[in-house]
Amino acid sequence: MDHSHHHPASHTHHEPAVSTAPPASHAHAHRAGPAHSDSGMGHAGHDHGAMIADFLRRFWICLVLSVPVIALSTMFQHLVGYELTFPGAQWIVLVLATAIYLYGGWPFLSGLVGELRAGRPGMMTLVAVAITAAYVYSVAVTVGWLRGMDFFWELATLVDIMLLGHWLEMRSVAGASRALELIVQLLPAEAHQVHGDMIHDVPVAGIKLDDVVLVRPGEKVPVDGVVLDGRSAVNESALTGESVPVTKAEGDQVIAGAVNGEGALKVRVTHTGEDSYLNKVVGLVREAQNAKSQSQNLADRAAGWLTLLALSVGIITLVAWLWGGAEASFAVERMVTVMVTSCPHALGVAIPLVVAISTALSAQRGLLIRNRTAFEQARKISAMVFDKTGTLTEGEFGVAGLRVLDPALDENTLLATAAALEQQSQHPIAQGIVREARQRKLTLPPVSDFQSLTGKGVQATVNGRQVLIVSPGYLKEHNLPLPPEAAGNQAATVVFMLVDGKVAGFLALADRIRSDAKAAVQRLQQAGIAVFMATGDNQRVADAVAQELGLNGVYAEVLPHQKVAIVQELQQKGHFVAMTGDGVNDAPALAQADVGIAVGSGTDVAAETADIILVNSRPTDITNLVELGRATYRKMMQNLFWATGYNLVAIPLAAGVLYPHFVLSPAMGAVLMSASTVIVALNAQLLRRQFA
Repeated sequence: MDHSHHHPASHTHHEPAVSTAPPASHAHAHRAGPAHSDSGMGHAGHDHGAMIADFLRRFWICLVLSVPVIALSTMFQHLVGYELTFPGAQWIVLVLATAIYLYGGWPFLSGLVGELRAGRPGMMTLVAVAITAAYVYSVAVTVGWLRGMDFFWELATLVDIMLLGHWLEMRSVAGASRALELIVQLLPAEAHQVHGDMIHDVPVAGIKLDDVVLVRPGEKVPVDGVVLDGRSAVNESALTGESVPVTKAEGDQVIAGAVNGEGALKVRVTHTGEDSYLNKVVGLVREAQNAKSQSQNLADRAAGWLTLLALSVGIITLVAWLWGGAEASFAVERMVTVMVTSCPHALGVAIPLVVAISTALSAQRGLLIRNRTAFEQARKISAMVFDKTGTLTEGEFGVAGLRVLDPALDENTLLATAAALEQQSQHPIAQGIVREARQRKLTLPPVSDFQSLTGKGVQATVNGRQVLIVSPGYLKEHNLPLPPEAAGNQAATVVFMLVDGKVAGFLALADRIRSDAKAAVQRLQQAGIAVFMATGDNQRVADAVAQELGLNGVYAEVLPHQKVAIVQELQQKGHFVAMTGDGVNDAPALAQADVGIAVGSGTDVAAETADIILVNSRPTDITNLVELGRATYRKMMQNLFWATGYNLVAIPLAAGVLYPHFVLSPAMGAVLMSASTVIVALNAQLLRRQFA
């Protein structure tokens, strides 16, 4: 994604550091890490699949070659209790072991060259040094340059296990990045392009701006656009996390990849190719998966140190055993075991896997992460500042209450009459009344002699009677008593209906609080987060909303630039502040906050100053963000703890501390190393289970 259009404020704090180099611990990350490719996901996925298949193929071939090597090994024969010797047996073993070393060990040997070129020895270096030491020593013994026993069979089993372990790990990592490919697969390949009365099926790539496409019932929407004609419920759950199908009619926006329901839609294209919502999401997810967070840097450093430690301990082990008078074969075996066992493989997988899974999980829940560090720091949030309109409330007026004062009327007649008068008006309050009448499926009575009373209301004749819808100011002006029931409603705007000059009833309208807002606020407070609201609304309305939601504090009549001061004030009190705003007028405050969350950006993914973008404006998404951030960090720490803890135990055992009571064989060391990597990979996958 192109960030050249960034808002200047966006650089005042943490900006995602997008890394293109493979992590230090994981110079084979271009192999085993999430599949990235600028030319599109398909190509990267294909390369990745071929690499996984290559490891499996090498494993099977080496396994077959290993059978005679093991069967002819004198040590193995001694262990099992049989004898098999014939002239030239050792040369057959030498040839087969060389094939295993070169063919099976090739990924590791070429990896060693790559790591040393990059100046960052890691996983591949250790395995390559270990198998080379074992091979060279065994060749020297077979040829007669050294006295002792070869361990070709240990070398063969070691290479087999390393290849298998690697294959298992790569498959696990591939599963994590597949979520991205699944997002891409949401797009259909063809679209029905409309030309007058003709419809042509054309590739989606050939669609241009302002083209018109037809989306038939049950099909996927091929492009971002605006509905020109038709009405249908569209399922956007795979894109935005919104589980309920959204009704789309003329003038509404649709997103490529959404599934159309029962009706046919004609759509005018507004975004194509790179500009489309889906591509922006994929770009953001890929960027976030590539971006190094502080936890990733910590793991990389740990893996780098572990590599140096393993090489040093391996050489010290060799020297110490030789110094202590042990046989050369035993000393070399100890060194090989140390190097293989202590591979920082689990460390290399620990963080990237969790990153890949959590980023994809977030995208599926309508949370787009632009800054990995901010996402992982969501666990530290102690104060959450919400912009009221459109986040905690719906941003549109709804009828909060109705009161009939004329015994000749009922609620529905009052509402239908009011809606009949207000349907001409564009005012939000008028639209709120009309919307309520539509939702109740009321039939509106015919109106005549309509006229607008500037700034006061509207009047018309309905069924031969004069009806007015007016503000409280009109009643004052005409010395009409204000009904006492209307005085108590602090948080709403009240309009009155007059029939033939008498107050017949009133409607209270409010910017309705979202249905899930209260639950979201409570969940955040239970997580130990203080919840504040900043709004441009008057104090009375703000206090009413704050009271209903049980907020910790409220800032009313605030202008956008004053929100920065609110964030700073909370930070000075020692809070780790998250700000949730609409990403446009709240940009400075989002940039100032420790975690900036842009809301309601919908298809406008590029909310420049935000760290995290909510595709929907649901407050519960923010609680999901905090919970997912905490769970992600927990998984990372568990994996780091496991990966390092395992080495603390395994390295001394491999060096032979418990000799002669217990000796870890090279093959067993390789099994442990592979097992620890697979455990770390499975632990990362548990994140999915937690948020399924």
